[in-house]
Amino acid sequence: MTMEPCASTAMPTVPPRRILSIWFARLSVDRWRRALAPEARAAADAAPTALITETAHGPRIAAANDAGLAAGARPGMLLADARALCPDLTAVPADPAADLAALEKLALWAQRWGPWSAMDPPDGVLVDVTGAAHLLGGEAALLADVANACTRRGLRVRAALAPTAGAAWALAHYGPPAAILAPGDDPLRLLGDLPVAALRLDDDVLTVLRRLGIRRLGQLVGMTGAGADDPQAEAAARDALHRRFRNRRSPAANPLLRLDQLLGRVPEPLLPVIARPVPMVQRRLMEPLRQRDLLDRVVGDLALAMVRALEARGEGARRLELALWRVDGEVLMRRIELAAATREAEHMLRLFAQRLEDVDAGFGIEMVQLRASWSEPLGLSQSDLDAAAESHGTALAACIDRLSVRLGPQAVTRPVVRASHVPERAQGTQPPLAPVPAVQSAGPFPARPLKLLDRAEPIAVLYASPDGVPQRFRWRGMVREVVRVEGPERIAPEWWRERSTTRLRDYYRIEDEGGRRYWIYRQGIAGDGRGGVPDWFLQGLFA
Repeated sequence: MTMEPCASTAMPTVPPRRILSIWFARLSVDRWRRALAPEARAAADAAPTALITETAHGPRIAAANDAGLAAGARPGMLLADARALCPDLTAVPADPAADLAALEKLALWAQRWGPWSAMDPPDGVLVDVTGAAHLLGGEAALLADVANACTRRGLRVRAALAPTAGAAWALAHYGPPAAILAPGDDPLRLLGDLPVAALRLDDDVLTVLRRLGIRRLGQLVGMTGAGADDPQAEAAARDALHRRFRNRRSPAANPLLRLDQLLGRVPEPLLPVIARPVPMVQRRLMEPLRQRDLLDRVVGDLALAMVRALEARGEGARRLELALWRVDGEVLMRRIELAAATREAEHMLRLFAQRLEDVDAGFGIEMVQLRASWSEPLGLSQSDLDAAAESHGTALAACIDRLSVRLGPQAVTRPVVRASHVPERAQGTQPPLAPVPAVQSAGPFPARPLKLLDRAEPIAVLYASPDGVPQRFRWRGMVREVVRVEGPERIAPEWWRERSTTRLRDYYRIEDEGGRRYWIYRQGIAGDGRGGVPDWFLQGLFA
């Protein structure tokens, strides 16, 4: 009797990790050039131009075009020194925020080569292409596709592939064009001739390494003993270099950590960029539409749905795109742009009504889609209660009547102003049907906190400046440092109501190191003859 071999299920092979590093060598200049009109780009390329940033020592060059580089302008050079070499140099203010926004868009666009990507500021993108290179015909074909796609967009790039982000960055910036570090290659042998700047270190750290005579990665590897056969010798060499940089916590200030990240000994966390979908609503119709009134009804329904989607995101639409799918496959597009962000469905419908006059429905429209391709933050606002009462029957008076009947006449109250300058007495409550007491109008009302405590709470002042303003105090078990102070605002006691021994108050608006603002007061003044050491209290919290 022969036994048949049992069929075994082989475990899937995990592909080695592959990181694609894309370096946009002239990102700020390319972005500035693409923002120009097509007819103005040729003239801008011929004129020496530099992008500048304001520094404490004057304008400094951040980047320059080809003509500017040929004229002697270099990044980091003062504008005055550059104009001494090239008097015709044109200075254009740089926009680092716009460059960072463009880099974020490029990181999302780079996900065409891998499942996720991460920004590598100020001018790089990292893409995880593990197991994806074969879709383009191999890693060499993938790098060629990256170069061709970026060239079509007017971007000058250098790209490289390696098992780690550090190695890919080093090859993209200092290695040969389209460099590839295979999983089985020895990184110490292939990257040893690169400069130590390939470790992504700060300038002051690079200066220290140059003073030590370390200019190449191979020299640093020799000093740390990486790859040595004797573990004790390697540990002693690393400890000698670690003592020199022991106070440096940032990865960019620690050459040992950067070297371990490049070799894959220490994992390097990367923050992927996640695309945020734009608000979109659509309707698939059971029967094709050909009448204009039915189309307006569908667009109105989509506008209301869009308003709900925008409210959930806390945004308002600046650009709306309406797509109409006809039965024959043709798509009709109508686009409107608004001067300010809005969430008014009626306003959207009125604007689209004028753009739908020339719509040819053909054999019918079977699907309608509305997208907000451009939206901005827009806070929630309360509509007019009287206008809402007319349209929805929710008048404020009717609401108060219903609450009073259901909860009782004493359960519903409203705030009223009292004739007193003492904060805790300046406001009271009364039933809504009671007449409002008459008060004498005064000048501008002083600034008061959004939340006033029911009873002022004592605080322990740990240190006070000579003029009496606390620099540190303890409230509810926590010590808070005071960074800003406004005041004082002196409030005297009501002599017709209180005793003569009541002490006056000096109020201060203060802010701690976390940005929280408080309203505190000192009760009494030292030596006023009405008590001992003045006491401190916290009475309100600002927004």
